[in-house]
Amino acid sequence: MEIEQLNFHHLFYFWRVAKVGHMTRAAEELHVSQSALSSQIRQLEDRLGDALFERTGRRLVLSATGQLALSYAENIFGLGQELLGRLQGTSDGMVRLRVGSVATLSRNYQENWIRPLLADPSVTLSLESGLLDDLLHRLMQHQLDVVLANDAVPAAADRPLHCRFLGSQAISLVGPAPIWRGRALRVPEDLEGLELALPGRRLSLRARFDALCVTAGVTPKLRAEVDDMAMLRLVARDSGWLTVLPEVVVQDELRAGVLVAVGRSTQLQENFYAITTPHRHRIERLERLLAASPGSGAAGPAVRTRKSVSARSPADRRAGSAKKPARP
Repeated sequence: MEIEQLNFHHLFYFWRVAKVGHMTRAAEELHVSQSALSSQIRQLEDRLGDALFERTGRRLVLSATGQLALSYAENIFGLGQELLGRLQGTSDGMVRLRVGSVATLSRNYQENWIRPLLADPSVTLSLESGLLDDLLHRLMQHQLDVVLANDAVPAAADRPLHCRFLGSQAISLVGPAPIWRGRALRVPEDLEGLELALPGRRLSLRARFDALCVTAGVTPKLRAEVDDMAMLRLVARDSGWLTVLPEVVVQDELRAGVLVAVGRSTQLQENFYAITTPHRHRIERLERLLAASPGSGAAGPAVRTRKSVSARSPADRRAGSAKKPARP
């Protein structure tokens, strides 16, 4: 069969039915009758010489040929969506970079990562945050160029992704400088009964921290649990409690001396990842950021790589030799 014999209109209809998984709903989405849609699919099957769907009860299941056809349709129409996304809102001489960030990721980290682009007059940035699944859907639809996340995402047959490790940071215990400057605590051994603000329970970091406390037989006094890192930063700054978080979240407060790090756990780390699609449009500036980042801490001085967090920091060494301090 020659390429001109392949009806891409029929292929598009098949692609939407396969994505929706239901003939009636796909017909409503495409604003055609179900009978017309079925007819178009049958013509494509006749042209390809094999069935694309198998019926299991009321469900449509892709045949082996259908799965193969879908993989190619994803690339064909995905590239079309990418073309529209790249052209939308662009102007002569400008490069538009669209960055998604999960809502639980530190905004300081995101700013550190894109910092090389902030001084580039040829780049227009589009930044958005949201739930990971929503961002990945937009990434697969070529509406985003990269998604920054603090959890790795495995690739799947229906969701081909590249998940690149950017760096990691040990989790720190920070407190108000007037009370805690010059003091050191072991994490979690010295936290019994101390007032803490913690990341929310839906974050993997929180589950690992709770497990450490249970293993050590330690029960801190929970004063706040916060999913959003920007809000956790404000709580750390204004509450007077000790807070468990990556230092990048409160990097400005640490530099200003408003907060101090009084302990650090190398058993708890926040990892950072950049997620892209393998068939993405290659944007030179994004490729440079990705090439500079893996395990190198290129996202800024507040981010430590796996290598650096494996060594004990001065605070860890002081904490290891210090006796448990009196509670404030």
